Amino acid sequence: MRRFRVPPQLLVGFVLGLVVVLLTRSCGGGGPASSESAPAPTLTPPSASASVKSDTGVPALWPAPRSVRRENGSVPIGRSVAVRADAGTDASTLDAVTRALRAGGAREVRVGDAPRRGELLVTVVTTAAGLPPEGYTLTAATTSAGPRVTLSSSGADGAFHAAQTLAQLIRPVGSPSPRSALPAVRIRDWPATATRGIIEGFYGTPWTQRERLGQLDFAARWKLNTYVYTPKDDPYLRDRWRDEYPTDTLTGIRTLAARAAADHVTFVYALSPGKSVCYSSAGDRAALVTKLRQLWDEAGVRAFAIPLDDIGIDRWNCARDATVYGTGRAAVARAQAALLNGVRRDFLSAHPDAAPLITVPTEYDGSRASAYKTTLAAELDKDVTVMWTGPLVVSPALSTAQAQEAARLYNHRILVWDNYPVNDYTAPNLLLGPYTGRDTTLPGAVAGLLANPMNQAAASDPSLFSTAAYTWNPTAYRPAEALDAGLSALADGDGTALAALRAFADVNRASRLDTTQAPELAALITAYWKGGPKAEDALRTRLTILANARTTVPSALRTSASPWLSATHDWAEAALSALDLRAGRSTRAEVESHRTAARSHTVLDWQDRTRTVEVGTGVLDTFVARVLGG
Repeated sequence: MRRFRVPPQLLVGFVLGLVVVLLTRSCGGGGPASSESAPAPTLTPPSASASVKSDTGVPALWPAPRSVRRENGSVPIGRSVAVRADAGTDASTLDAVTRALRAGGAREVRVGDAPRRGELLVTVVTTAAGLPPEGYTLTAATTSAGPRVTLSSSGADGAFHAAQTLAQLIRPVGSPSPRSALPAVRIRDWPATATRGIIEGFYGTPWTQRERLGQLDFAARWKLNTYVYTPKDDPYLRDRWRDEYPTDTLTGIRTLAARAAADHVTFVYALSPGKSVCYSSAGDRAALVTKLRQLWDEAGVRAFAIPLDDIGIDRWNCARDATVYGTGRAAVARAQAALLNGVRRDFLSAHPDAAPLITVPTEYDGSRASAYKTTLAAELDKDVTVMWTGPLVVSPALSTAQAQEAARLYNHRILVWDNYPVNDYTAPNLLLGPYTGRDTTLPGAVAGLLANPMNQAAASDPSLFSTAAYTWNPTAYRPAEALDAGLSALADGDGTALAALRAFADVNRASRLDTTQAPELAALITAYWKGGPKAEDALRTRLTILANARTTVPSALRTSASPWLSATHDWAEAALSALDLRAGRSTRAEVESHRTAARSHTVLDWQDRTRTVEVGTGVLDTFVARVLGG
């Protein structure tokens, strides 16, 4: 290849321009990478390329860090990297660092070795001072000694979170390909609340073991740190709570607990004896402790909950309880406190490394005083954490003041059980809208927040992604941007899949948190009726994407959301045929046939009742009906 000489004037101009750009960045030029507050999420446009790229701007990071300071220059990864870690760094963190570096082009990653000349050195420290729990700093710079990346934390959890951020710097959320260099950057980060995670507490079809393992890995990637295992289909959690697990059944729980530990997620086993327990029975109290001891000794479980929700509160399960505790709801609270206090005294007190006991009271919502809440507040050991769903079972909004009042009423630490995006009470619908309606100061005022997901694991991911973003850094949280980033994460760099996910989420958006249904499609339909320029083309494009979504969304969603994808296909075809009918290219019979097909898709709710799937209700069906004249 022939060389050409750059004219001196052009070279000088280029250098001066570069200096201006670098000075602008270093002085905080308003973009996400230069802000000391969390970056505004900007999605990386999809690309067909799968090669390693050298772009070194600071991408949107999720959850948004507390502080991101862009420095001058970049830090090349190179083909070989040395990694040094202290004794507090665990294998999971080293594995996450190694995988991220290999994605960025490193072919050789040597742990414990000194860097060669010009080689990147990654250092992991878990003994740094001055950081909140789970906090970390990440510094990437090219120094006189060579390229350097340092992950510092005050413990193993913070180092693991730093490794997840490193992975995003190398392959940003939504990007189809990793980068071969890191931006020179200083990040300081920590969570807003101590407990952030998922509670598998829905009724109906349970998740599979594979889905549970996938959700644990999902939690780790997005800095969620708690998973409460309480599936309604496990008979040993409820109907057979007194019985110990058979060895083969216990293996599954042991596998989940081990994966959770590797993912820096606290695995909470929630045993629910409330439907049949005799609170005054020494035998039942002993059976409860024996069951928990089996989980501790044989499955490696180190955190427990005793939920006492969704049970009859106006009757005893045995006559002796009335003699011992009396009658009324205050008596029930007294009996429950005695049971829970006994678990702490007879089991957990012997295990100082056990997590604090969690309970779900029978009265688990609202902010009004009651005889039950007053008695439980007075008699339950203060070390027990109380779960609360907000002002309602499914709370459209949840304020800090309401949580503070609940903490006052229960007189205990409050852990929010947030019933979103759970859909067991509205089985015909997927809930793919934004996570919204929660005060920015709420996470800091409670012990934590757990989201109850849908029966459909993959479909729950965008909302759980949003929960992770909110609970980590609520002041930087923007619901719509977080939802779109969650969809981008699910699409994993596939532009066609992302377009389908966005359109599909739009027609499955409405929930009790936000009742707006299909706003994007509704706007396109409104423009069509107004006769705007190219309005029909835009509407056809969106409807075509919806019609094809069942084959273009990520494969995991095709399985779990199959009835909704099929209904979406048929409603989109009905709408497209309706457009053709108005243009004289279709018939009423064809439109009606597609509409009938769209209404034929059903699911079973948790009570085994057949329900018709709903998609874009009030938008798609209304459009088709208007074209048909009613």
